[in-house]
Amino acid sequence: MSTVLPLPLHDPTSRARDPRPAPPAAQRLGKRLRHQVGRAIADFGMIEDGDRVMVCLSGGKDSYTLLDILLQLQKKAPVSFSITAVNLDQKQPDFPEHILPAYLSSLGVDFHIIEQDTYSVVSRVIPEGKTMCSLCSRLRRGALYSYAEQHGFTKIALGHHRDDLVATFFLNMFFHAKLSGMPPKLRSDDGKHVVIRPLAYAAEADIAAYADAMAFPIIPCNLCGSQENLQRKQVQRMMDAWERESPGRIETIARALGDIRPSQLSDPKLFDFLALDAALPDAPRPQAQAWSTDDTGTAMS
Repeated sequence: MSTVLPLPLHDPTSRARDPRPAPPAAQRLGKRLRHQVGRAIADFGMIEDGDRVMVCLSGGKDSYTLLDILLQLQKKAPVSFSITAVNLDQKQPDFPEHILPAYLSSLGVDFHIIEQDTYSVVSRVIPEGKTMCSLCSRLRRGALYSYAEQHGFTKIALGHHRDDLVATFFLNMFFHAKLSGMPPKLRSDDGKHVVIRPLAYAAEADIAAYADAMAFPIIPCNLCGSQENLQRKQVQRMMDAWERESPGRIETIARALGDIRPSQLSDPKLFDFLALDAALPDAPRPQAQAWSTDDTGTAMS
């Protein structure tokens, strides 16, 4: 059962002020990340004037970086928008529940902690040794979407980065036989929520280096993150090997995801291959069965 804690008393439109000076390495990386995030926001129309952006904060390097960069961009953005950091406490054993509230309070950023024991549900339903990601992510998404709807957030910001987008593309191709990925911006299946991924152009290595330089209080995941048999980890190992052998390959693949040529693929739903025969515009189109029968008139399998 979900427990919704009271909203903090500080002004939800206030902008965070962090008195700590960023080290030189973080300043350089921060400049690059701000440029990449700003470009993604502009390219995909992620944030508009008056938006209330809910940043989903897990306690990992990606979501910390996402929140930090958005807070920096908020100060000089061409539009006015509010930011609220929201964490789902899934009641994992030994989860240090004091870390995020303390960190976020030190920034002065508006935040909220949702408490929902999804850990017990996943542990009870999923057999030992099986991957927990699918059910865990579904429960987590449901809790976050419900909170966003209840409190009128117009955008839900997630910390997925460039490498996540590429990995999802290969996961769908290798394990689900489809060319699809993780879009930088999408509307949820029920049409109620717009999800944005402002780190879509950012490399994981840069995010990891930035998080380290900024000394974010990382909270490791001991649920799904520790499972070595995940398909995603197989794909990640493949991508890591590619990057070692041919540096820059992941960036090339990421750019390719934004340059799709339907006529060069094989999906007749996306491209009208039948219309290419301009000499016979009105000719009847034979059904597939007519081309797939043997000499006896039986359809071939």
